[in-house]
Amino acid sequence: MLGNFSYSNPTKLYFGENSLDNLNAELQKYGKNVLLVYGGGSVRRNGIYDKVVAILNECGKNIIEDGSVMPNPTVEKLYDGCKKARDGKVDFILAVGGGSVCDYAKAVSISVYCKDDPWDKYYLKFEDVDNEIVPIGCVLTMVGTGSEMNGGAVITNHQQKLKIGHVFGENIFPKFAILNPIYTYTLPKYQMISGIYDIFNHICEQYFSGNDDNTSDYIMEGLMRSVIHSSRIAVKNPTDYEARSNIMWTATWALNTLVSCGKTTDWMVHMLGQAVGAYTDATHGMTLSAVSLPYYRFIMPYGLQKFKRFAVNVWNISADGKTDKETALEGLAAMENWMNELGLVMNTKELGVSEDMLDGITDATFIMDGGYKVLNKDEVREILKESMGQ
Repeated sequence: MLGNFSYSNPTKLYFGENSLDNLNAELQKYGKNVLLVYGGGSVRRNGIYDKVVAILNECGKNIIEDGSVMPNPTVEKLYDGCKKARDGKVDFILAVGGGSVCDYAKAVSISVYCKDDPWDKYYLKFEDVDNEIVPIGCVLTMVGTGSEMNGGAVITNHQQKLKIGHVFGENIFPKFAILNPIYTYTLPKYQMISGIYDIFNHICEQYFSGNDDNTSDYIMEGLMRSVIHSSRIAVKNPTDYEARSNIMWTATWALNTLVSCGKTTDWMVHMLGQAVGAYTDATHGMTLSAVSLPYYRFIMPYGLQKFKRFAVNVWNISADGKTDKETALEGLAAMENWMNELGLVMNTKELGVSEDMLDGITDATFIMDGGYKVLNKDEVREILKESMGQ
């Protein structure tokens, strides 16, 4: 049954090989001082930085640099970015990079004029934004998070061993996002497949979450099939434009809030993965791939009919002559085979998790209640232990 919902997404997208041509017109809408946010240097090496800076200069903007955003942005980096933005009296934030850069830019946008500690206010207390917000735009260079068209922002606090995402309202969404699939070509394979699994798992988290058999489920099945098909092409030929463009477009739709309409949504795999990431600083998509199958095999009996449907409609498993459980397990086995085919990390030991971390990671895992089964801490620990391959 389709639940009650409202839907709005104010982000304007420009997609395709010439999408950067639209940056000039968008920048004209905002003030002179621009905080230019980017990552560890790849945008400089591949020439995207120079193109963006040329357009900013053409528009007469004053550029305040904020580079070296790490893959899991830290609270210390957030504080530093807020200071740069305040000192530079920024009117606009332009994020050039992947999901972490976009997440960080959104976190800065809401924190610049926050009178309280933003980590405490937004990430521990999950309070609403009640201060001035600096608008942001994105030039995307890596796909996976969907951050270019949503209000999510994940920040890591290593001292507290917490990695927390807060989904803010539509006033935090990027004002525009520029998506050129060619900008993703230079990603190392590890980062590409990590992003691909992040996309797939975003869809799973919304698909396996109650309120079943509605239009959103049919859309998600199509999106999952598209990811599976295009990923197999991209792994063999990373510069296949059709495959990379389909992956990029699917990533946006996987988490721009559309397919969650009418769904309760789960997000326990993300909670498990983010807790692992807080302890290991591992790549986000790989933390998800390492914990997802143990989690889904654990909850499968509580949503058996949906897991059977997943097997049949996404993986083309025949249900003839099989029990529902047998069909559902075949679907998860097909998913596992695909994950191995891509070369994903399949257990948390590979990410640096050790037995003595289990209690801490368990405690750092937030419990969500949107799925088929609300876990207790003992069950969280059991799943985490299973994820180590033991």
